[in-house]
Amino acid sequence: MRVILMTGKGGVGKTSVAAATGLQCAELGYKTLVLSTDPAHSLADSFDLELGHEPKQVQPNLWGAELDALMELEQNWGAVKRYITQVLQARGLEGVQAEELAILPGMDEIFGLVRMKRHYDEGTYDVLIIDSAPTGTALRLLSLPEVSGWYMRRFYKPLQGMSAALRPLVEPIFRPIAGFSLPDKEVMDAPYEFYEQIEALEKVLTDNTQTSVRLVTNPEKMVIKESLRAHAYLSLYNVATDLIVANRIIPNQVTDPFFQKWKENQQFYKQEIYDNFHPLPVKEVPLYSEEMCGLEALERLKNTLFSSGEDPTQVYYKENTIRVVQDKNNYSLELYLPGIPKEQVQLNKTGDELNIRIGNHRRNLVLPQALAALKPSGAKMEDDYLKIRFTGAVAA
Repeated sequence: MRVILMTGKGGVGKTSVAAATGLQCAELGYKTLVLSTDPAHSLADSFDLELGHEPKQVQPNLWGAELDALMELEQNWGAVKRYITQVLQARGLEGVQAEELAILPGMDEIFGLVRMKRHYDEGTYDVLIIDSAPTGTALRLLSLPEVSGWYMRRFYKPLQGMSAALRPLVEPIFRPIAGFSLPDKEVMDAPYEFYEQIEALEKVLTDNTQTSVRLVTNPEKMVIKESLRAHAYLSLYNVATDLIVANRIIPNQVTDPFFQKWKENQQFYKQEIYDNFHPLPVKEVPLYSEEMCGLEALERLKNTLFSSGEDPTQVYYKENTIRVVQDKNNYSLELYLPGIPKEQVQLNKTGDELNIRIGNHRRNLVLPQALAALKPSGAKMEDDYLKIRFTGAVAA
């Protein structure tokens, strides 16, 4: 299965781009599901029809769905949620308050990833297009297997066995005192099963022959900076970005003086998109005179994004443009800059931004938090990658 994740800052038009990409894939004969995991769903509005938690056919070869986090939570974490609710109620919380607090922060984002894994395992569709939460922050959760793996294997698994053995002996004494039962096998098994699902999904998302991210951005300063940050975080977890979509560019035929300053600013920031994301390919989409709502409007967007017969499932760019490598307490940030001699590269770090000047061109890279507090200690060109070393010393 080909997995394409559409992400970007809220309001940049990623849902419309996801829907239009789905139309093109379906037209080429791929069984395609467009799945919205963004809590602020707008996929149904984009297609201009009702969608629910389960896939609904939009047209031949194309289905759409909007993730219901509560339903997904109940299916995957229901036993744990009910147990936490029971514990909280025993401590005096009202029913509704206990149920709300039983849903841990970030669980809806996590179960969006679990839903992706289920569709991947079922293999019903050829292409899965994810309209994800803004900037793909949920993908930071891919660090869970690495962080929690040792504890799960060395601590949690033995605890499961001990709990199963001791529960019949301790429960008659524990329940009257505490007011709630000890967790049963279903509750104890759920966290480990969930950990295994996320670990398996990580292998899918980091395989750039199967999974790509498409970053949708607008030619505006704040939007570009957020997109650069998203690109850095995706690269930190080895999730490949293969295409940038520069959306809502005011067309040349708009000559009203009111828009002149907007057009000049957009030309400047459009060039920044090309410079800062180089060498990733960029597709430009104009600002349309009407909403991208309904199949007719999405058909126009599809024709703008893709030439006749163009296959959106192709990998538009195969190299990882950014890599973060850790060696003990030191990090190396590796940027793909083919054909650039080291002598032409100048570096300057300000706050969480790394400014890279190559000749007359400048590139601003928003650093992941792991690197933002560290100080660059040297750089070299090797195999077309600029490798910048960061030491454990906190940057001034």
